[in-house]
Amino acid sequence: MKTKFFKSNLLNITGCAVLCMFFCVPSLKAQDNAIMFDIGAMTISLLSEGEGQGGTNILIGATDEMIKKVIPDGTFPIATNAFMVELGDEILLFDAGYGQKTIDNLAVYGKKASDINAIFMTHFHGDHTGSLLINNQKSYSNATLYVSKPEYDYYMNDAEMMALPENRRSAFTGARNIFNAYKDKLVIFTPNEIERATELIPGVKSVAAYGHTPGHVGYIVESAGQKIFLWGDLAHAMAIQMPYPEVAVSYDTDPVKAIAIRQKLLKYVAENGMIVAGAHIPYPGVGEFGKQTMSNGYNFIYMCDCGGRTP
Repeated sequence: MKTKFFKSNLLNITGCAVLCMFFCVPSLKAQDNAIMFDIGAMTISLLSEGEGQGGTNILIGATDEMIKKVIPDGTFPIATNAFMVELGDEILLFDAGYGQKTIDNLAVYGKKASDINAIFMTHFHGDHTGSLLINNQKSYSNATLYVSKPEYDYYMNDAEMMALPENRRSAFTGARNIFNAYKDKLVIFTPNEIERATELIPGVKSVAAYGHTPGHVGYIVESAGQKIFLWGDLAHAMAIQMPYPEVAVSYDTDPVKAIAIRQKLLKYVAENGMIVAGAHIPYPGVGEFGKQTMSNGYNFIYMCDCGGRTP
């Protein structure tokens, strides 16, 4: 049964976000929750693989004062998300989750893997690449796979692979298997700074966001004058990294570079009033920024259910 909330144009989405700032907190949703938001003339759908609790052990640069102020119990919600965007006649996937669950999530929205026209990868960690190959077979038979050149070059670099212990080289062989499987529909691109974002297809631009991985990127999707920034792993611990963007996580390949790009992109996105979606943003995975809460931090406002609809 389809359940509709009120009409989810940008005005209503923003209104609901403001309501949520005062009355809602991000809730830990069940793994099979699905929600979609209409932004401009596009629809973005959450492909959630569930949420859990992160701890201070993954944080780099978080002081006792920061922790006491924003995560006093030492934990924070952390999600794993991919997103489907319907843009005109195109059905686009942004990252590919852990595996079969992503395919199952598509089915909730009435879609099959073969319906996907293009897949835009933010980077090649396993929680983003999992469904590209299922049982060593290409899952998205009709999709063009977009990968940034720095990310591709890193995983194709034998010296980088051999510098790692043998038990840590599987990420390289896994990435190469994916590149080979999609070689007939593989687009390697060089992203640009967000002020000059590179257009890949009409309505989709790539943004350099290096730091979490050597070739980590985000994507701006624009429709009917409205934009959403899918930022991949620009942040993992929203509860502390929004008020304190200078905090990194142990998953970052280059924490210093990850901090610098997060600070830059958060400033740009907040100043330009852009909606964002992120791979580790708690349910519903989408939100925007309110006024700055301190000199270098941000108040992230989660979208409310009232601005979305269920499939």
